[in-house]
Amino acid sequence: HVQLVESGGGSVQPGGSLRLSCTLTGTTYNTYCMKWWRQAPGKEREGVASIEPDGTVAYSDSVKGRFTISRDIARNSVFLQMNSLQPEDAAVYVCAADPRPGPCHYKNVGDFRYWGQGTQVTVS
Repeated sequence: HVQLVESGGGSVQPGGSLRLSCTLTGTTYNTYCMKWWRQAPGKEREGVASIEPDGTVAYSDSVKGRFTISRDIARNSVFLQMNSLQPEDAAVYVCAADPRPGPCHYKNVGDFRYWGQGTQVTVS
């Protein structure tokens, strides 16, 4: 069955960098759009970056210019390079995938069929 496996979270000081990975297993990646979400305690889940099957990327205003989403189709994986991390970036980061038509950038939480388990990012 389809699974998303994340890795790469951790703890960094402000200004530091982390790279998150998300691997899709049990299916072929190239028809899925993928989106990274994050959720801090007491806050709503926030979409931060997405990548479409055609490679189109999009970012939330809060991370634009600091985060980069990329993919390796052969490895069924997407990555989130996070630079210039700030305390407000601390959250559990979760990747989500959906095979249905429509840009990931505009999809809401309930529109994604598959979710990873999440990985903690701490900035302090």
